[in-house]
Amino acid sequence: MDPLDFLTREQLLLFFRRKKTEMSCMDQPHTFLTQLRDHDLVSEKLYKRVVRMKTKEQKKKGVYEVLDSLETDQPECVEAFWRSVFTDHIMQLYPTLRLLRNSLMDGSFSFSESHLEADGTSKRKDAEGDDEDLKERKVMKRKRQKSKGSTSGREEGEEEEEEDRAGTSQVKTSMRKRKLQKPIYGSPLTKGGKEDIWNWPMFKTQLPITCGDKEGTLDRDKLAKGVRCIFHEDRWYTPGEFEKVGGKERSKNWKTSIRCRHTPLQKLIQEGHLTSPPAKRRSADRGQMRRALFPSSPESSIRLSDSSDEENSSGSPAEDRSEGDQREEREEEGDEEGEEEVGMAEVDTSLFEGSALPVQCGPVTGRLQKDRFASGSTGKCIRTEERWLTPTEFIRLNPDLLDGMWKRDITCRGQPLSYLLQRRILQVHSLLCMCRMCSHTDSDLEDQTNDDHCFICGEQGELLCCDGCPRSFHRDCHIPTPPPGDDWLCTLCVWKQNQEWLYPDHVTQREVLDSGISDYKLQCQYLLLLLLNADEQRIFTMDPCPMVSDYSSVIPRPMWLQKVRQNLESRYRLVGEFVSDVRLIFRNCAVFNRNNQEFKEMGIRLSTLFEEEFQRTFITTSHHDDLGTQPNPGPSTV
Repeated sequence: MDPLDFLTREQLLLFFRRKKTEMSCMDQPHTFLTQLRDHDLVSEKLYKRVVRMKTKEQKKKGVYEVLDSLETDQPECVEAFWRSVFTDHIMQLYPTLRLLRNSLMDGSFSFSESHLEADGTSKRKDAEGDDEDLKERKVMKRKRQKSKGSTSGREEGEEEEEEDRAGTSQVKTSMRKRKLQKPIYGSPLTKGGKEDIWNWPMFKTQLPITCGDKEGTLDRDKLAKGVRCIFHEDRWYTPGEFEKVGGKERSKNWKTSIRCRHTPLQKLIQEGHLTSPPAKRRSADRGQMRRALFPSSPESSIRLSDSSDEENSSGSPAEDRSEGDQREEREEEGDEEGEEEVGMAEVDTSLFEGSALPVQCGPVTGRLQKDRFASGSTGKCIRTEERWLTPTEFIRLNPDLLDGMWKRDITCRGQPLSYLLQRRILQVHSLLCMCRMCSHTDSDLEDQTNDDHCFICGEQGELLCCDGCPRSFHRDCHIPTPPPGDDWLCTLCVWKQNQEWLYPDHVTQREVLDSGISDYKLQCQYLLLLLLNADEQRIFTMDPCPMVSDYSSVIPRPMWLQKVRQNLESRYRLVGEFVSDVRLIFRNCAVFNRNNQEFKEMGIRLSTLFEEEFQRTFITTSHHDDLGTQPNPGPSTV
């Protein structure tokens, strides 16, 4: 159901007028403006002038000017405006537009125009009131003149004219604007004082900085959030990127390379003038280095040394933990010796190989990541569909378990976790362990809420974390490529949030396949991400021709998932073309691997996944004449 079909032009124009300011505050409005230009809703001259604006405030004013000109010059195009911005790819980039569409659908926006009439009436009353006040003053003046008897008719006329002129001049004077004086900034330094400019009021939010021969401006608030915070030559940089711009990348420490008036930022952070950004777990090399310094096994954990007195005087890590956590971990270490080893010899330990293990607690299931395990209360090592949990948090998801014990009630392939502890498949960390999984700092706890590997390729590196789920992605692996910004949701979360209202009606496969790709682009991106994730060995992802000999001689039209992704961004016009190429991948697999059962079954598994998710995603109804049983439209198949 499209709400625009049930609203009049006057109602849409009223809604547009009320939401102009809200729309003008959207971040990164370039795509929004381009959409308006493509639909002939903004002139080319105004479009070019607005997109050249550099600062955020200028862009806000420019977008408002575009919307205001549309309301003034083209009010008859208001319906075309809303239809152009209420498309999937635009609402995915701008959550503000998605909220506006929801307000139209749920009726939360009222179309009452009574306040407009009230505004016009109040303005007329004010004007009439001014005229009555002026007339009343004239009458009172005449009465005083008559009572004194000292004025003639001519003088009364002159005074009335003077009063009229005075009233007119008063109106003109009120219309003049007082010229504002520019604020004068002066140095608060006293004679002989130290030049600590970071304490000046005028540098409360920003600081001038240098790195090598490059100059920039540091935003203090953005530095504390860990986002791009340094503005240099019309562009924002992270401290590490600005260090490379300044030619100081060899130092590999931006806190000492970047300076404010010859003072390194590290000193300002230590003295509390700046807030350091939160530590991010992004680089695989950094994670390996940290695990090397603070190993997770009890045998290689940090032990007491001659400097233990110094550590105790400054506060040991064990003191940061609650008494309950310490008592629980002591029980974990002490109970291992007294537990029975019934049935241990009969279990094949090869079942517990691998980096991740399937676990469950009653009806609740998840996967336990071995390198994340620390103890029952520390180390978010169990991954559910929605978040990472510690073993203690995981057993609380079981509603039937009132007084559970994680070592007993969490099982893996039929064995409790206590068995894995006895066999040293899992190892509880020492109380003195300083690794990131045992840390209780806010930054380390926040880092544990997202995956350590890319959801698509399974590799580590510079990962972009979704704010709506535990998934992490390489920027090039996600579909579509994520826009720059602080808050970001992956395509899977966007589809999950929008599937309730996007297409509530059932449609046939034929209707879906004959639809334009722009109407169903979010669904196609969602399906393609699922296939890329399911292809763990990357067999169907890359071009098979360079890797498999004689492939092109057997298969006249090769197809792979990465090529489907490229075509989805620029080539496809109908949904049927997308579906046809995906199905072609699995038909080619069945033809080429006719005698290779292993690869043939892989293709069947992914093909089944695609068909099931296609039916579920598009809410289609089965018909015998649909393309599920006949060749798809588009290029010829093998």
